[in-house]
Amino acid sequence: MKWNKHSKLEGAHAYLGASQHSWLNYSEDQLIARYHNSMAKLIGTRKHNLAKELIELGVPLKNTHTTLNMYVNDALKYRMSPETVLYYSDNCFGTADAICYNEKTRFLRIHDLKTGAIPAHMEQLEIYMALFCLEYDKNPKDIQAELRIYQNDDVLAHEPIPERIMDIENKIIKFDSVLEQLKINP
Repeated sequence: MKWNKHSKLEGAHAYLGASQHSWLNYSEDQLIARYHNSMAKLIGTRKHNLAKELIELGVPLKNTHTTLNMYVNDALKYRMSPETVLYYSDNCFGTADAICYNEKTRFLRIHDLKTGAIPAHMEQLEIYMALFCLEYDKNPKDIQAELRIYQNDDVLAHEPIPERIMDIENKIIKFDSVLEQLKINP
């Protein structure tokens, strides 16, 4: 048999594809909800990319009480670096939406832009702080920090507890070691 060629689709996955077969059990309302959720993720990615560009270019937004505007303007105000990878190992790393550290005042600031409706969790930013401390050899007890989540036109600020960050660091170190051992002896 001579098969039809669909070279532009190689490696792609259809929305109603066989590998994502759970849609067979969806109602029409569930399908619509899943579609809207996937579109919201795409819009969120685009907003993150836009925010990164605005911050890198130093372009402030109108001073309004909206999530994106507050996030971008605060990142500019605090001279933060957008989309910064924090690395401990190939098993544990992450990208902070915006981060800055002042060596002189020993103050760390991490901001996270959330574009979805699901409430965000501060644990993500605590992990970023632990990764920062591990990568740059900082003791959480020796620095101050403020972690912020920007979501739903509001800002949630958190002053992390150093012992909590140290617990996360220890878990990262331990779990990374476990994973490395599994790679040697599965």
